[in-house]
Amino acid sequence: MTFSELFALVDRQVAEGRYPGAVVAVRHAGTTTVHPTGTLAVGGADPVTVDTPFRVASVSKPFGGVLALSLAADGLLDLDADVARWLPELADPQVLAHPDAELTDVVPAQRPITVADLLHMTAGTGLRMDESPLAHAMWERQVSPGPLPPSASADEWLGRLAALPLSDQPGAGWRYHTGSDVLSVLLARVTGRSVADLLAERVTGPLGLTGTRFWDADRLPVQYAPGDDGLEVLDPADGVWSRPPAFESLGGGLLSTAGDVCAFLGAIADDALPGGVRAADVLRDGLTDGQRAAAQTFLGPGRTWATGNLELTLEVTDPWTTTGRFGWTGGTGTSAYCDPSLDLVAVLLTQRMMTGSHDGPEEFWQAAHDAVA
Repeated sequence: MTFSELFALVDRQVAEGRYPGAVVAVRHAGTTTVHPTGTLAVGGADPVTVDTPFRVASVSKPFGGVLALSLAADGLLDLDADVARWLPELADPQVLAHPDAELTDVVPAQRPITVADLLHMTAGTGLRMDESPLAHAMWERQVSPGPLPPSASADEWLGRLAALPLSDQPGAGWRYHTGSDVLSVLLARVTGRSVADLLAERVTGPLGLTGTRFWDADRLPVQYAPGDDGLEVLDPADGVWSRPPAFESLGGGLLSTAGDVCAFLGAIADDALPGGVRAADVLRDGLTDGQRAAAQTFLGPGRTWATGNLELTLEVTDPWTTTGRFGWTGGTGTSAYCDPSLDLVAVLLTQRMMTGSHDGPEEFWQAAHDAVA
């Protein structure tokens, strides 16, 4: 089995200028192949290599999910516990009377926010893509999800977020992203350790993932966003990710290589995660019917959000998907999924921001599926 057509597709997209450079990693039938193509910058001469670290954005989230489950497996974290035990800023939260209400039109939360709510994105806070007062307040206070990790310290960021009401009652809805960043703060406080140290000790170190970290001073590609005149620089090589972050964000702050992400998803598929973490727990559907219906507005039909902080396919709705497929995509132009029924793990890391739900790597996933189906 070869993936020559898949690699040729990405080579062609680089040649056409969609991506300055990209790295593909695929694992099938026990063999992993990594294919780099293009350059670190538009018009540059330095090539992308197999160990180029990319800003993986929301592909960070499953790493955070597995880290949390590792602590739970060791009895250091109770997923049903009130987060206020470690995050007193979130004790007795207030909730908007309705999602578009003024910030002062609030009611008490009917129950506490739990650790599981953070993993399941059901804490009542998260991405608002509307013109509501809360959406504007989150943006002004710099706690709204964006293409760059938070610039404030973890404690300052959480204080800003906690000063705002929740969008929904805890457990009543599903809102993307913010739970993962709150989880980052919680894990550090639970253990008294930095998130970077925890991740290296419990996940990346045992799995041999040497290219996964929160910053890299030497080897970063330029990150671009599509603009009216072509690709425009969003984060230069010596930008945000070239120095230690103020906030070690498991929502979107990691750098990783295609090989590392492929090996990480492969470890889930093989039920070979460290620290007693079981693949069944990572891939457990964490949502009720009502929560899942709310999530599908964002995820798309036939999909749910698993406890390991990743997307899980329940029903085939696109020709490149399979039931049980899991993984996730990052807004910086990264996408990584495993199809257990096809014995396939595939990863595409690029330096081009996606502009919306119809600007993803659908061609890539169709070609990957067709190569083994």
